[in-house]
Amino acid sequence: MSATRKIMICGGAGFIGSYLVDRFMAEGHEVDVVDDLSTGSLANLAEARNASGRFKFQNISVLSGEFAELVSLRRPSVIVNLAVFSPSQSHLNGAMTAMQSTVAVLEATRLGGVSKVITGIPAALLYGEVTARDLPIKEGHLNDSRTSEEVLARAAADVHGVYRDRHGVEFTVLAMANVYGARQRPEDGVVASFADALANGRAPIVHGNGKQLRDFVHVDDTVDAIARSLDRAGGLVINVGTGVSTSINDLWSTMGGASSPVPRTSAARPNDVARLSLSPVRARIQLGWSPFTPLAEGLATLR
Repeated sequence: MSATRKIMICGGAGFIGSYLVDRFMAEGHEVDVVDDLSTGSLANLAEARNASGRFKFQNISVLSGEFAELVSLRRPSVIVNLAVFSPSQSHLNGAMTAMQSTVAVLEATRLGGVSKVITGIPAALLYGEVTARDLPIKEGHLNDSRTSEEVLARAAADVHGVYRDRHGVEFTVLAMANVYGARQRPEDGVVASFADALANGRAPIVHGNGKQLRDFVHVDDTVDAIARSLDRAGGLVINVGTGVSTSINDLWSTMGGASSPVPRTSAARPNDVARLSLSPVRARIQLGWSPFTPLAEGLATLR
């Protein structure tokens, strides 16, 4: 275990953030959570809130004037920013807010003398549409952005380099694949949506033809990658994925089984990418990280 430190998690009441809180609390760190509860829930933090005085919760937005003051007052050694690019808010307005939130956290980091910021960005927005020969995607891959959301996601990643070069703010940007696990809201991921349909005995909705390829990585694996980034991979973008592609149709077959309802089809979502899988090679080299939860095993925990 690394030395005990004070860590601030923006978006810590959300799906990934709450698991990260549990991890850091178990390791003995002092944890501050900043979350406006727009998508997060205090129920996700039940265990941490019942713990010792090492946990503090602040119900504010990173865009509020209070946030920079809080960072300067609490003086964490690291800020983990998961309060950007929510899957259910991937439209233009949501992406613009995410960009503003990214800059707000970096500016508070600079003013507060924080040593490092770790930011999670959805890989589908960062890399956009790719060809089959591009899989698994490496961190240096760049396509012409198709959408404003992709432009803003790349700008959010790039602005970390500006703050590092001009202000000495260290960073790691984590390009996250399709993270899944308990606590995820049905509207935030296809695995959670399918699990919700199974739990309620109804057919799921599949957008498009179901042949879209996704890289599903378990939340425990994702949290492990974030934790390993505290002292490593400075100045880098790191993929958090398995390198394995699974179609939406195959996912439902695995989760539902032969007796499951036939999915209902709906129109493809605008700007939905056809394929995604991320190379984990840089993560293995820079973080000593590899995904350790097979998809079938991770899905079994949701039943």
